[in-house]
Amino acid sequence: MMNEFCDGQSFNREDFTKTSLPAEEYDTCTFTGCNFSDCNLSGFKFIDCTFDCCDLSMVKLGGSILTGSRFSNCKMLGIQFEACSKYGYSPEFRSCILSHSSFTGLKMKNIIFRDLVLHSADFTDCELSGAVFDKCELSGATFKNTNLENADFRTSTNYIIDPEANRIFKAHFPLSGLHGLLRKYNIEIDPLA
Repeated sequence: MMNEFCDGQSFNREDFTKTSLPAEEYDTCTFTGCNFSDCNLSGFKFIDCTFDCCDLSMVKLGGSILTGSRFSNCKMLGIQFEACSKYGYSPEFRSCILSHSSFTGLKMKNIIFRDLVLHSADFTDCELSGAVFDKCELSGATFKNTNLENADFRTSTNYIIDPEANRIFKAHFPLSGLHGLLRKYNIEIDPLA
């Protein structure tokens, strides 16, 4: 029988694809080297939890709560984050692979994405004003009808953002990333002599 609540516990190298999680609500718990790939975590609550070196690829998060939870060095392919509960949605990501994940329609003002691989991630209709994309690889990422006002892309690479399809007022981009803003115009940008 599943416990209702775990507080302050540590889980190391657990394979939750073979055994079920022992509870549905976790507060200040630590998961290290655990495998959650393709698990159904719908309705689970993770409050101030830490996930380090875990595989969470393709997890289902319908109605899940991710309040103050931190993910570092995790593999998180193909996750539909918009399925999470909007209540208290405030995860932190550092040094993770989030390729093919979707954040469609989420409000993530001032979020910091640090040292992430976000290949083909979807940020359509997101509220990302003040967001920082620090050392992120954004090949194939989708930005459409996205609020990127005051967002910072200065250390990120390979993004393509249409200024006419997104709000980019006072967003920060490096000179080397200019081609990612002008790509749709099919113009050649030569480096300065």
